[in-house]
Amino acid sequence: MSSFFTIPGAQKKRKRAPTTEAPKKRFATSKSSSRPPSKPAPAPKKAVERDESISGSDSESDDAIEPPEASESESESENEGETAAERRLRLAERYLENVRQEVDETGFDAEDIDRDIIAERLQQDVAETKGRVYRKVVSELAVDQASHTLFRCNTHSTTSVSICAPYVYTVTKDRCLVKWKLQDLPANQFPQTTKKKPKKPPAPPRRQPTKVAMVKGNHNKAKDRSYQGHVADILCVAASQDGKFVVTGGADKRLIVWDAKSLKPQRVFTHHRDAVTGLAFRRGTNQLYSASKDRTVKVWSLDELAYVETLFGHQDEVVDIDALAQERCVSVGARDRTARLWKVVEETQLVFRGGSGIDKRQLRPDADPRSLAHEGSMDRVAMLDDELFVTGSDNGSLALWSLAKKKPLFILPQAHGLEDPLPPAEASAEQAPDPKKVVPPPQPRWITALRTLPYSDLVLSGSWDGYVRVWRLSDDKRKLEPAGILGTPSSSVGAVPNGISNGVSADDDSGDEEMANGVDESSRSSRKGTTPPWLVKGIVNDIALFERGDRGKDGLCVVVGVGKDLRLGRWMKVKGGKNGAVVFEVPRVKTPEKEALAPAED
Repeated sequence: MSSFFTIPGAQKKRKRAPTTEAPKKRFATSKSSSRPPSKPAPAPKKAVERDESISGSDSESDDAIEPPEASESESESENEGETAAERRLRLAERYLENVRQEVDETGFDAEDIDRDIIAERLQQDVAETKGRVYRKVVSELAVDQASHTLFRCNTHSTTSVSICAPYVYTVTKDRCLVKWKLQDLPANQFPQTTKKKPKKPPAPPRRQPTKVAMVKGNHNKAKDRSYQGHVADILCVAASQDGKFVVTGGADKRLIVWDAKSLKPQRVFTHHRDAVTGLAFRRGTNQLYSASKDRTVKVWSLDELAYVETLFGHQDEVVDIDALAQERCVSVGARDRTARLWKVVEETQLVFRGGSGIDKRQLRPDADPRSLAHEGSMDRVAMLDDELFVTGSDNGSLALWSLAKKKPLFILPQAHGLEDPLPPAEASAEQAPDPKKVVPPPQPRWITALRTLPYSDLVLSGSWDGYVRVWRLSDDKRKLEPAGILGTPSSSVGAVPNGISNGVSADDDSGDEEMANGVDESSRSSRKGTTPPWLVKGIVNDIALFERGDRGKDGLCVVVGVGKDLRLGRWMKVKGGKNGAVVFEVPRVKTPEKEALAPAED
């Protein structure tokens, strides 16, 4: 009786099933013995094709099959064998070739392309990916030549404005969400369709935006939980870049997502426990950040119409928020006088504390130091890039911040000047009061609106002095410089508001004129006698902007929300103010470098 343990070892080995590969190898080696032996073994796919050729007639050659396969295998082997440095070099060469093909269409000289245009394009692309300031647009804009157009409907004060070109969305204190369509540039409004010269002169261009749709809430539905609308003042609005969503937040603690085309409500969120005061989309996405008076910042995903998380840290009401391309946002906390940078992915935050003193040397010697109010509330914030942002406060100062420093890099005091001093009769009940003893020092105007053009050196600010002021980021990125006023020549209105130096030197020689509490009395009387070119009548509550054309080649469009009273309250009311919005069309001018390249384009 035999078993597995009694069988000899030579017979224990398991015999493998016969395969057909061995004969093929023998035939292949015998058939292709003329090939060099140093060539590596072919891939299985090639071996099958070689066998098929063997089974055919001997007159058939492998030349018809091998050349394309050889070229493909060579390119694959080159890509597989290249190092990381070689791959970067290959991609860079391909990128430069694509840029050359794009620029060759304009007809420039090759030397100018290689030296100027390609180098500038590379610098811009690298800076954009790193999230740093890479464009200097203020010098290319004719700020004082901007045209203005007021548009409004029968509503209360406009509290916020948002743009998704060519549409503008405005919200008001009487629960209205209005959709407007901006007009094209005059050159594009009436294109000529025939070759014949028209007999009639062209029609005047349309400048006023057209009203597309309007939705109004109902305050009587406050107790109806199924009502998909606002029941109190709407305080903020934001539009997504893809044109799908419009989001509004109001004093009724509601955050409503609307369809941008039809203005139909899609979802109502009631997660906040107090008024929603600020909204900001992350650039290029539908991720939304909301700020509220409940001292929290919430993150939302509108692709899923879902709530994501809540960010805690502020000690007072969060009144404004802004965001750029990275998964970060910056918010300001009103009277806790802090700006906080929220790193959502890392679940951390950076705290920047305001309230620092202002250097009195920035003011003129004859200005009253009592007009230097301390920072009581940080109300506005706007990001320049991923490392710099600007804040505005109730003491009228603009502060430039950097992530590398906890204190502001630069503080510009009294950016929009001082209020007019009270008349002695209103300041005292005496029959003949002494103005020097009775009249209090004039107070600075608050920064009620602040906006930047992302990744550029442009900053816009607003208050109730009647002007939208333009500021430029300096070349060393350490201070803000005045660049003019929208739609107002610098000759008609001084760049320095109310005769205050604001940290910059004035152009006029008004040092020997009579001053009272830092305000030039003679200039005030002259302003009363002469009407300025144009004033924004009311309080600037919000600013939105976008660039026309590719990289702003056709100029800049700025939309300003104006109201008779402030956005978050009725502590002040401007006499003669109007509720609505103003469109500024800022033309672009040619710089000396572009003027030198203009003949090459022609």
